Amino acid sequence: MTASIDPAAWPEFRLAETDVDAAMALSAAVGWNQVAADWRLMLRLGQALGIRNRDGQLIATALSLPFGSRFGWVSMVIVDRDHRGLGLAMRLLKACVERLEAAGLVAGLDAAPAGRPVYLKLGFSDIWGMQRFEAARTSGLAGVTPPDGIRLRPIEATDWPAILAYDLTVFGDRREALLRDLAMRLPAAALLAEAAGKVRGYALGRPGRLAMQIGPLQADAPEIALALAGKAFAAIAGPVFIDVADRQESLQRWLAGGGFKVQRPFTRMLRGRTEPFDDTARLYAPAGPELA
Repeated sequence: MTASIDPAAWPEFRLAETDVDAAMALSAAVGWNQVAADWRLMLRLGQALGIRNRDGQLIATALSLPFGSRFGWVSMVIVDRDHRGLGLAMRLLKACVERLEAAGLVAGLDAAPAGRPVYLKLGFSDIWGMQRFEAARTSGLAGVTPPDGIRLRPIEATDWPAILAYDLTVFGDRREALLRDLAMRLPAAALLAEAAGKVRGYALGRPGRLAMQIGPLQADAPEIALALAGKAFAAIAGPVFIDVADRQESLQRWLAGGGFKVQRPFTRMLRGRTEPFDDTARLYAPAGPELA
């Protein structure tokens, strides 16, 4: 970079389907797990902003993803390594926050340690923490039998009204299109826990560039969560990630006992709000930092 370069001359633009390959190259270059299907989903449900340099190369992105009527997500804040320190991330981040707040939504995000101090300065508050666990294989996990009366089975089309009602009470807002997309992308991990016809938990997952990602994982009790996770992991061959809420110690211990290692932490943050929208007792693993 030279002093003659004025990044303010590089305008923001809204990413479209034709930009997916460039966006994938950018997220892969920084070592993230997204695949093209993730980018397409986020572009369909939200709005991604980008900046190109004077050579037409996509060098920065950020995305806003509104949910129902309470909050929305900010994610995919990426800047090419050769263009950092120019204020591009802050510029796009502020634009995403402004878009959500203009719609009457609270802005939320999952912050990596490097980004957390920046978000604190912008008025975001820590809500709760999580750890990303990873494993090259899941064969070391101990089997978990669901509690008496709990049945685990694949999600069926007729289950969606009940699942969405359950998710609303745990997640705190509506996200039907997102959940249905995940269920189609990794059907073997799309699992329901039920008792007497009532939803007691569910699990979803998706393929990633580096590993399968399990989440969201929600359940009424730790034993149900572990049984759902065990059945989902049994369907996966190869590397896997799962982001586990810090308070869900039983799941963390079970994963550690099966050979999972902590990769890195994240902090869930909200702007202008200090109380969670989620029911943190029943949320074991979110969908991932880019999707909440």
